[in-house]
Amino acid sequence: WQGILQADAYAGYNQLYQSDRSPGSVLPSLCWSHARRKFFELADVEGNIRKGKSPKDISPIAFEAVKRIDALFEIERNIKGLGPAARLEARQRLSMPLVEDLEHWLRGERAKLSKHAKVAKAIDYLMSPAHWPGFTRFLEDGRVCLTNNAAERSLRGVALGRKSWLFAGSERGGQRAAAMCTLIGTAKLNDIDPQAWLAEVIARISEMPVSQLPELLPWNWKQPADRPAEAA
Repeated sequence: WQGILQADAYAGYNQLYQSDRSPGSVLPSLCWSHARRKFFELADVEGNIRKGKSPKDISPIAFEAVKRIDALFEIERNIKGLGPAARLEARQRLSMPLVEDLEHWLRGERAKLSKHAKVAKAIDYLMSPAHWPGFTRFLEDGRVCLTNNAAERSLRGVALGRKSWLFAGSERGGQRAAAMCTLIGTAKLNDIDPQAWLAEVIARISEMPVSQLPELLPWNWKQPADRPAEAA
């Protein structure tokens, strides 16, 4: 597989991004919520008060960075539900100038800071040569989201449940569990009933030619008219 991977900056994905990877390199699309959070932690007045910190600990640079990043989120809220082409057009017209201004401003501020400054670490996370192309990927492809929040929300149940489930039994069991969670999570993200979809796939997949298998992918699959989805 090759394509675009919407994710955080987890280093475990780095091998996927190698240019000599077969069949081809994967392009990262990084999460602006993660970048924003690093600035927000340094600009959260109420949070710092709860932690017993002085208001002087608030970083003006971080505060301004949050405001600028929030402007990108506002654009995304306004274009939510549009097709990829329309989203790309709006991003290049509205978001790209904001991102270019943000980059220029942050690089200027970073040059004035010690490498030990807390806000410098937040800037470096966003602006590092390894990360910045991934953060700006959404300006090149309308299919890409600004954040990885949807995928992380779909994993919340797994994160909460694993303390009760305890074990997958084996490494292969863990791989199977991950595959099933991916299938079910993808179905939910495409607003289809996972049980109905899996039942249809299992019933049809062995008799379908390979050329028709894409019809069973969650984003292509249609609920048969004579088989209504069961109530959740």
